[in-house]
Amino acid sequence: MPEGPTIVILKELVNKFKDETIIEATGNAKFDKAILLNKKVIDFKSWGKHFLICLPSITIRIHFLLFGSYSIDEKTKPQQRLRLHLNFKNGALYFYTCAVKVIDEPLNEIYDWTADVMNSKWAHKKAMQKLKNIPGTLACDALLDQEIFAGVGNIIKNEVLYRVKIHPQSLMGNIPSGALKKMVEEARNYSFDFLKWKKAFELKKHWLAYSKKTCRRCDLPFKKEHLGKTKRRTFFCNNCQKLYK
Repeated sequence: MPEGPTIVILKELVNKFKDETIIEATGNAKFDKAILLNKKVIDFKSWGKHFLICLPSITIRIHFLLFGSYSIDEKTKPQQRLRLHLNFKNGALYFYTCAVKVIDEPLNEIYDWTADVMNSKWAHKKAMQKLKNIPGTLACDALLDQEIFAGVGNIIKNEVLYRVKIHPQSLMGNIPSGALKKMVEEARNYSFDFLKWKKAFELKKHWLAYSKKTCRRCDLPFKKEHLGKTKRRTFFCNNCQKLYK
């Protein structure tokens, strides 16, 4: 599943289509593609893992789910996987195996931009308060809560918890405020590190926890378990990541 930084990269890559007019719209997404014809792209936005194509009166929301992907100017996947294809005079966009939705409402009524870790309006204090309101939630679940950390995915979750030395099964209500503050700060910090490394095609070489077998700090085996409500893969060290229970 693409995480927030990956969507930011996509937003930058498609900038050439801003102010361009859609001359063809096809794909097996379940809405009438004719409503997109001859519409000009006003802007591209992102909120967490959502990619937003803004037209004059509607917005197309793309969510890549677990296995979604995209290509620019060239079709790279089979027709049955093509959810949406947008053709412009200067190129084309293709979206595969993803969820596509047409939004009629103003985006400011739908999205809390202060919850997006990549957004300039990100609000650290609001995230802290939201975490304090869910004392019985596990740290591994809290970091994946898109209403608190929009854009944080499983890679970022693992890396943040390792950075701040918090065990993924720690309860929000039992984590000291200082440690909680560090977790919130690192959710944003690591997201921008992720963005930088992803652009440089070197993300994997910077992983300290995700998919690793040995803790660098302790030289002990990592635990690998499917934890939390989502049962996502979690890599952690029982020795240096403190369990607040």
